[in-house]
Amino acid sequence: MTLFLSEQFEIAWAGKDPFEEVEKLQGEVFRELEHRKTLRFALDGKNYFVKIHYGIGCREFFGNLVRFRLPVLGAANEFAAVRRLEKLGIDTMQVAGFGCRGFNPVRQKSFIITEELTDTESLEEYCASWKTEKPDFHLKYALIKKVAGISQRMHDHGLNHRDYYICHFLMNPSQVGVDGASANVKLYLIDLHRAQLRSRRTPRRWRMKDIASLYFSVMAIGLTRRDLYRFMCFYSGVSLRECLADKDRFWRGVERQGQRLWRRKLRKGDRI
Repeated sequence: MTLFLSEQFEIAWAGKDPFEEVEKLQGEVFRELEHRKTLRFALDGKNYFVKIHYGIGCREFFGNLVRFRLPVLGAANEFAAVRRLEKLGIDTMQVAGFGCRGFNPVRQKSFIITEELTDTESLEEYCASWKTEKPDFHLKYALIKKVAGISQRMHDHGLNHRDYYICHFLMNPSQVGVDGASANVKLYLIDLHRAQLRSRRTPRRWRMKDIASLYFSVMAIGLTRRDLYRFMCFYSGVSLRECLADKDRFWRGVERQGQRLWRRKLRKGDRI
């Protein structure tokens, strides 16, 4: 068994079984699947989120293996991803509790508790009006640079997200100055339960998948071609000329995959 609790939860659950206490938590259910539940709750006047994993079941476990996919085995993956981001200086969720019990992934039980990020909204929500209302140039430039920098640092240090959309970046709009100044705006990367971690640089295939998902998720907010070029340069760390020459194959692959995701969205009739 592996267990980590912040001081507040150590006090609240002293002498009790944390796995039993997690089950007793009451609050707003955000998502409830067969093998996973996400709940928002309060303790001593402070809000938290808890994700409880109940193993993945034989069908899902072997189904993922047959399709050569890596199954999400529990909360340990997200806990490790948060710790890696913290080490890299990337703002993310603050872990208040983590527990994992059992070795069999089919029956393993685990949980992760994170502090609520207050007064924030997703980049998807914040940028939704950009297509019809032109944003401040300096703010847009700074946010593109921040997202590109986070992406580069994460990938260069062996982590890829696998659900890499702008809805998984949170920001506090009040940190944006009236003139669009955004030097102090923090972007928090969340929802890391499917992330992959390794000791070396993220392979090209997984970098491309992440960036293609990110590209797909900004298609509806009115970014210009120049904005995309800026991201390419910030992420690659080279000039646009070098991007279009030495790394052209990578960016063409990103565009193809992003467009494929967009067409799939249109076929399904999802809201854009």
